[in-house]
Amino acid sequence: MPRDAPDRVMRVVLTRELIVHTAVELVERAGPDALSMRAVGAELGVSAMAAYRHVPSRDALVEGVAEYVMGAIDLPDDECEDWREDARRLLRAFRAAAAEYPRSLALVLEGRISIPVRLRTVERAFAVCARAGLEGPEAVRAVHAFMAYALGSQLRESGMRRALRSLDHTEALRLLDPGRFPHVAALPGELLTEDSDADFEFGMELLLSAIERRLKA
Repeated sequence: MPRDAPDRVMRVVLTRELIVHTAVELVERAGPDALSMRAVGAELGVSAMAAYRHVPSRDALVEGVAEYVMGAIDLPDDECEDWREDARRLLRAFRAAAAEYPRSLALVLEGRISIPVRLRTVERAFAVCARAGLEGPEAVRAVHAFMAYALGSQLRESGMRRALRSLDHTEALRLLDPGRFPHVAALPGELLTEDSDADFEFGMELLLSAIERRLKA
């Protein structure tokens, strides 16, 4: 009686790129605390030791995640005539990457990542400041303001989405005391409406206008 053919075992061809990509997917799904070589190996159906042959440590894995995420920041090679337009492109690119890889970016910013991985975007921001006429400490503070705005707006958007999902709009409006909160009570619809793109663009223009006024002063 003929025997059934044995099941074929599909073997994963491990590469550093595949391991890093899997790590990013794991972080986005389960959070930074879930990242380990054992967990990535389990995702790929291999042992942690097999993964270690391509990525020697967890720190090296985080470094790979950093390269992956920072590489997703789509910065055009060309420069605009107006420094403000370059600043807009930089902030929008950073926001897009933060929206696509929010948990991985948090891991990158919290971890001890090598200088070159992080500095590509920072160097571009300093170039924008130089074209605007900002130098020395003011340029550093402007770059800090750019990054704080890009990251802060992403955090606010995430928090706003969670709040709107859990909030009973009708109940919130019913309990609102116009005597204590006259300005809030006057704008309930606007406060409970999410338009993240418009909010981001408005805040970005405020930031750039403030820098421009400072330069003129």
